[in-house]
Amino acid sequence: MTIRYLKHKEIDFDKWDKCIDNAFNGIIYVYSWYLDITSHYWDALVKGDYESLMPLPCREKAGVNYIYQPAFVQQMGVFSLQAVSAELVQEFINAIPKKFKYVFYNLNVNNKLPLENSYKTITNQTFELNLAEEYEVLKNNYSTNNKRNIKKAEKSNIFITYSSGPEPIIKLFQDNKGRELATVSKTEYNNLKHLAYSCIHKRIASIHSAYSDMNTLCAGIIMLRSHKRLIFLFSGSDETARKTGAMSMLIDDLIRKNAETHYTLDFEGSNHLGTAKFYKSFGSEKLTYQTIIINRLPWYLKLVFSIYKSVKSLLLRYV
Repeated sequence: MTIRYLKHKEIDFDKWDKCIDNAFNGIIYVYSWYLDITSHYWDALVKGDYESLMPLPCREKAGVNYIYQPAFVQQMGVFSLQAVSAELVQEFINAIPKKFKYVFYNLNVNNKLPLENSYKTITNQTFELNLAEEYEVLKNNYSTNNKRNIKKAEKSNIFITYSSGPEPIIKLFQDNKGRELATVSKTEYNNLKHLAYSCIHKRIASIHSAYSDMNTLCAGIIMLRSHKRLIFLFSGSDETARKTGAMSMLIDDLIRKNAETHYTLDFEGSNHLGTAKFYKSFGSEKLTYQTIIINRLPWYLKLVFSIYKSVKSLLLRYV
């Protein structure tokens, strides 16, 4: 069976979503409605009668077509009703139309590249915790420092609620970590709010908020449930949370309420050393996935693109 390139209007979204429902490696990020919210526009590669597929979020700038990784979509790649071989992944990547002159694209943890390949890659890490064990068994695997932070939160009278909407958590992030990063656009924040409310409407999202003894929000998490996974989509915290251990308490509460289930807690990982260490402190397992980079730009555009990335990187140091 050959792989077909389909423009957005040519995709059968019912068949697409049915494949993601039943895929060996299905995940929420690549449902059609999720991609519609997070991506400016997306096309697709499809094999057979939607037995295997690959989404292609794409844009055009200055006459150049390119494929990019949307915000709040950690993993994409090849999804299939059967186990995905390295050869199938290679076949799909080779089928990306040549009109796309630049590709920056995350595969998923079940997509492996052949040992011999010509792509530039970045290895990313993510962390997952199987919640099948009893809570006390899971907690016993926490780091000593993490257990200390939970006790600190309890002594600081941090309390948890589950009823607030996503806006306070998004604003909490914007006012704290967001000021340091300055890499999330206004459009992407709006997309996140739209996404959170869509998932709440579908009854697959929950909002977990931690408040100080002064009744002030200090930490929060937007969680998604799909494919027997609890996905740590987004979080925000402030200095009070860092001093009291509120985020540790929030995640511990989540683990306690979902222990002895078939769910896996997906922290969504981080290549940042401190964040990775924090996720690891809950006894989670590190997994890896690849970002592929394909650069077909003519030499003069490669030079412009290289200068743009260097200037952007330099500016971000001073934001």
